[in-house]
Amino acid sequence: MTEVVLGVAGGIASYKAAELLRLFTESGHSVRVVPTESSLNFVGTATWEALSGKPVQVGVFEHVDEVAHVRIGRSADLVLVAPATANLLAKAAHGLADDLLTNTLLTATCPVMFAPAMHTEMWENSATQANVATLRSRGHVVLEPAVGRLTGADTGKGRLPDPADIFRAALDVLEGRPLDLAGRHVVVSAGGTREFLDPVRFLGNRSSGRQGFALAAAAVARGARVTVVAANVELPAPAGVDVVRVVSTEQLRQQVLLAAEGADAVVMAAAPADFRPAQFVDAKIKKTPDGATPEIRLVENPDILVELVGARAGAAPVIVGFAAETGDATATVIEHARAKLARKGCDLLVVNDVSDGKAFGRDDNEAVLLGADGSVVEVPLGPKTALAHAVWDAVVQRLD
Repeated sequence: MTEVVLGVAGGIASYKAAELLRLFTESGHSVRVVPTESSLNFVGTATWEALSGKPVQVGVFEHVDEVAHVRIGRSADLVLVAPATANLLAKAAHGLADDLLTNTLLTATCPVMFAPAMHTEMWENSATQANVATLRSRGHVVLEPAVGRLTGADTGKGRLPDPADIFRAALDVLEGRPLDLAGRHVVVSAGGTREFLDPVRFLGNRSSGRQGFALAAAAVARGARVTVVAANVELPAPAGVDVVRVVSTEQLRQQVLLAAEGADAVVMAAAPADFRPAQFVDAKIKKTPDGATPEIRLVENPDILVELVGARAGAAPVIVGFAAETGDATATVIEHARAKLARKGCDLLVVNDVSDGKAFGRDDNEAVLLGADGSVVEVPLGPKTALAHAVWDAVVQRLD
């Protein structure tokens, strides 16, 4: 049975940890709750003991004969702190140990994960950001907080991610994937862009963003700080990622280039439109009495992948492109993809055969990873998460 330590720090979001605890116990995990003294002002000991079925201890001088401050961390498969306050993150980053939870963090030999929750100003403070960077550099997983309603009337970044999303991210970490992206910043684009003809019509494509979001979730599970630039994606964002929402190809271009500055890897899983209308019509285009068909002139959009390659300095970032291809009379899917890889100049190209609607809007995927170094990796049909990890495996090889 998997042993999970659920640390609870003293923030208003503490009550949400009760739902997180329930998710773990109902899925068969054994959970030991270790709250801080201040968190008991929000949720009491009786609640944690009733939901976990285990005694709750706060200080290191209770049941000293059990040597709990060492034993708990050593025996756990995962230590998860939710919510993790600014104070708790600071203590963890600096190795302070003045209660059972911070002692457990120092003695843990398993993966450690933090789900921060605090006011926006506290999260954005340079001290907090330095502490988060320190924890990530040590291989700990620190989720990005969500954006939404905080205490009182405040709204902003700092909200605890939804417990169900934290739970899914924790399961990814429990799978035992290496934290080989710890301390790295990766950028993932997802979804399909829209180029509007008039206020109601647009040119678009069938990309749902599922593969891009799977890539983001997999990167979080491997310890990365993740920025997702999402074009018209209607799915809930993975826990712990920083999401930038865009609509058009130009907006996608601007945000990806901005996020890529200083990033370690960029994965272009989005499907940007190759063309856009030369002119946007302010009013809906109407049918004419004589039945004449309007002519729509298209112009080519900038090639974001090529621009990324041209803008990078040296070998960083590692750049991954996606190619949704179909074969035709002139060449096979792979032949078209090899030509595209040479033309784009990226390090890796993930090739999807999309004949007959394959890959779009589905939960599974298969692909071939073509490397600029001549490598070929075939990823068989399976969950999009499996393909995501195959991509990150290839990226990590090139980061090293």
